[in-house]
Amino acid sequence: MQNTLTQAARPRNRLLAAGVALLAALVLSGCGYNNFQSLDEQVKGAWAEVLNQYQRRSDLIPNIVATVKGEASFEQDTLTKVIEARSRATSINATPELVNNPEAFEKFQKAQGELTGALSRLMVVAEQYPQLKANAAFQDLRVTLEGTENRITVARNKYIKTVAEYNVLARSFPSNLTAMVFGYQVKPSFTVQNEAQISVPPTISFDKPASK
Repeated sequence: MQNTLTQAARPRNRLLAAGVALLAALVLSGCGYNNFQSLDEQVKGAWAEVLNQYQRRSDLIPNIVATVKGEASFEQDTLTKVIEARSRATSINATPELVNNPEAFEKFQKAQGELTGALSRLMVVAEQYPQLKANAAFQDLRVTLEGTENRITVARNKYIKTVAEYNVLARSFPSNLTAMVFGYQVKPSFTVQNEAQISVPPTISFDKPASK
């Protein structure tokens, strides 16, 4: 008798389990769970592209430094600052998890901003050296660097937009409840204004390089 009742209860239990699963799916979908999944992946993809472009820039710097070193009278302090800034920027392990760590993200942004500023200053100084301006290899590197900086801007803007969409979802009701339950934290983003200030080259007064 008991076995018969148990067997009869099984279809009802399966039906109940299926109903609970369907209800859970509807609730999670309605509360933004699926959107979190999608946007989280988009943020990761946008971040990967940012890192790719920063790495592209970093790879250019040794060639730029080597070319500039050929100008004997070039300001060593400016060159040293680029080398040191690159060293600090590349010392940071920019893993995908970094986008969930505001402190680490800020450190990364500061290092990249300082490198941007150092490179900008180097290019300003280089304008004062006719031989560098006439150096085809250096001019090719300059054009490549400018193109890379443009790619960085595009990648950063895409990341900023994607993070903004994600953060709106994480803060809005009722999806903020889903964020609390599943641990979806607000993600840090780039502060464009601050980096722009870092990137502005100072006003420099040059003495005319001595003729050789």
